[in-house]
Amino acid sequence: MLIGIDASRANKKNKTGIEWYSYHLIQALKKIPLKPGDKFVLYSRNKLKGELAHLPDNWQSKILSWPFKYIWTHIRLCWEVFFNSPDVLFVPAHALPIFCRSKKVITIHDLGFKRFKKVYSFSQRIYAYFVHWWANKKAAKIIVPSEFTKEELIQLYRTKEEKIRVIHEGYDKEIFNLNKNQEKITQLLKKYKIKKPYFLFVGRLEKKKNIANLIKAYSRLSNSEIKTSLPKLVLIGTPGVDYQEIALEIEKLKQLIYQIGYIQIDELVHFYHGSEAFIFPSLYEGFGLPILEAMACGVPVIASNAGSIPEVGNGAALYFNPNKIEEITSILKEFLTNQNLKYQLREKGLKNIEKYSWEKCAQETIKVLLNV
Repeated sequence: MLIGIDASRANKKNKTGIEWYSYHLIQALKKIPLKPGDKFVLYSRNKLKGELAHLPDNWQSKILSWPFKYIWTHIRLCWEVFFNSPDVLFVPAHALPIFCRSKKVITIHDLGFKRFKKVYSFSQRIYAYFVHWWANKKAAKIIVPSEFTKEELIQLYRTKEEKIRVIHEGYDKEIFNLNKNQEKITQLLKKYKIKKPYFLFVGRLEKKKNIANLIKAYSRLSNSEIKTSLPKLVLIGTPGVDYQEIALEIEKLKQLIYQIGYIQIDELVHFYHGSEAFIFPSLYEGFGLPILEAMACGVPVIASNAGSIPEVGNGAALYFNPNKIEEITSILKEFLTNQNLKYQLREKGLKNIEKYSWEKCAQETIKVLLNV
């Protein structure tokens, strides 16, 4: 059996959630021994980079050059898989080629464009509506990262339950673990001019992530009786939709907030290790990979109770209603004034991540691909 994988997301230099999912899943699939006759081909628009380019036996790369920024999937990849069809095409993101004679498997990570229409432009919504409708119509199997996203698909697209397979994501155990390097933490904080203690957020700075409400809660804490012990807030991520509103809130409280932007993963892990807690106030998540990264580093997690977050956190985080600023304020205050809570959350987090791994994700995914 020949299995083709869209590796275009995995091959991006600056990766976020979906790109990391694609990358780590492909790397974990490479480690699984193949039966005689089974082969993989990775499709990309550019030459594979770094570890992604190291291919085991029965794996190959096909570079599908395309001069334009957009619609590589719908024209160039479409052309390839129509005339040189693999037995199965796996797309670890949202968009299937328009024409493809192969059996198709796709991962749908979330349906945020349906729930938060204002976060997306008109053209983005139209495109998202189409590709998800097409995937739901044409895919033989749909992989989702959480039970939450499965229920979203059933509710919003009336997808048949037997067509959906829930496969949780994993985390990079070689990077995100308890091996704290204090010297590198110190060097990193000096580089970015950050003073401890601090809370950490990782993700795109956009409305859906609920950064504005977090900062408003922080503002209330800065005027409370615990203001002298209030950690700084470090925001790591690139600006997204409606960033202007977030920027205004940051400006009001700039003495307490550090905005870093996008950083590479080898620096990110040290930010986790140096933090007092990881705060994830998102209004909607299909999974929430940073939750696992923080827990793996032994960092307590304080998060919203929205979307898939309670499913992923599994009782190992301190939760709040993301729409209630007073509740966010209260939960942060509770964390800062309860000495035992930090230790309890750390231990619960380390226990929770035992069930997550990219190896397990790959094993469950290859079963889908070989039996579709």
